[in-house]
Amino acid sequence: MKTNVTVVILAAGLGTRMKSGRAKVLHQAGGDTLLNHVIRAALHVADPEHIVAVVGHQADEVRHSVKFPGVRFALQSEQKGTGHAVACARDLASQSPGLLLILNGDGPLLKPATLEAFLALADSPSLSGAVMSTELPDPTGYGRLLLDSSGNLAAIVEEKAADPVQRAIRTVNTGQYWFRAPIFWNHIDELQPSHPAREFYLTDMVEVLRRHGHAVGYFTVADHTELLGINTRLELSVADRILRQRKLEQLMLSGVTIERPETVTIDVDVEAGPDTLIEPHVSLRGSTRIGIECHIGAGAVLSDCQIADRVRIFPYVVAEQATIGAASDVGPFARLRKDAVLSEHCHIGNFVELKNTTMHRGAKASHLAYLGDASIGEATNIGAGTITCNYDGIRKHRTQIGDHAFVGSNSTLVAPLTIGAGAYVAAGSVITENVAEDALAVGRARQIPDKPLWAKKRRDQYKKTEPKS
Repeated sequence: MKTNVTVVILAAGLGTRMKSGRAKVLHQAGGDTLLNHVIRAALHVADPEHIVAVVGHQADEVRHSVKFPGVRFALQSEQKGTGHAVACARDLASQSPGLLLILNGDGPLLKPATLEAFLALADSPSLSGAVMSTELPDPTGYGRLLLDSSGNLAAIVEEKAADPVQRAIRTVNTGQYWFRAPIFWNHIDELQPSHPAREFYLTDMVEVLRRHGHAVGYFTVADHTELLGINTRLELSVADRILRQRKLEQLMLSGVTIERPETVTIDVDVEAGPDTLIEPHVSLRGSTRIGIECHIGAGAVLSDCQIADRVRIFPYVVAEQATIGAASDVGPFARLRKDAVLSEHCHIGNFVELKNTTMHRGAKASHLAYLGDASIGEATNIGAGTITCNYDGIRKHRTQIGDHAFVGSNSTLVAPLTIGAGAYVAAGSVITENVAEDALAVGRARQIPDKPLWAKKRRDQYKKTEPKS
């Protein structure tokens, strides 16, 4: 089917009811833009090179938001209705001899299986097109489908033009169509502007085609929520809830255990392997990938992270754009910032922060450390309270620590700095010069001898001078 279908997605509107300065299709639900959700569904029936998004408001931003290479764009510089929007895609979409599928860029809930079933109507040679529809308990605001004696679509009448009998019809047009492409492009110029808006409506194509003897069918979707178009923030929240529930169900059916799933937030592009356990109140964002047999602790927030197999993330870890190797553990209360990389069997403990730092196999920082712009060698131990001073007020500098080194607690490592393999840094040291392999580095003042009874004498002196009450 993919080689036979060209998709045009209408994504040019601003969406005034969103009360936003952003184009409607840029708003997000389920961790992605409305437009990307529609494209994701369309990719099940068409190759990306055969998908055309018609953009208008904030066209450049909309183009840049699309994450699927190959999708093309047509510009509708002036919004003159849905028929005009499709016509703007003529140069990019009219070369296909197969089917033309038209979708709304603000309909993120449409399932691929529904699109496939909709397009299957094209197996009937008597149809030149079809309209997607659903039955609503309250059809107010939607165009109604009028059928002929053969059960084919005769017309779509908008509510403001409908008589009382037509308004009682509950089968409505939801704005998705397919047409046999050569027939559609041969007749699209016959659309006439409406009064008084002077816009060209795609719904009028039904009557245009029927005048030329071409039958148009319809396809009813049982679950009307799947066809929800997003016009307000309330509808956006409904879509977000449905998309996230679908994602939770997908992961659980694939072998992931999710405790109290109603508290867990997972974006649509997240992946997790079998036998992974996700505790309550976890948030998995962006393109996070989690391997098999992992354990994600309560309250963890992971964004665009790559997590290998058998990793343990303890509660309340925050990580973004981090890579965690197999059988490593992180947290609790740790932060991994951009380009933090842990190899296999690493350990990052509580209140440790990493930024642009690589921990090689078996390296560990168990408590209260900041490691920025650093490379930590295999099996190296970083003591509690250690920091890398990576910023001199103008530039960032790197710290290189070799394999099997030991950095004592409360060490301050002033970059640029290299500490050789097997070296030992004494606790409480400020290290400003390179340390050779297997050397001991001490960078602290020597403790002076105790002064006997100094503290007692000080307290006694204070009592003598203290005012009497």
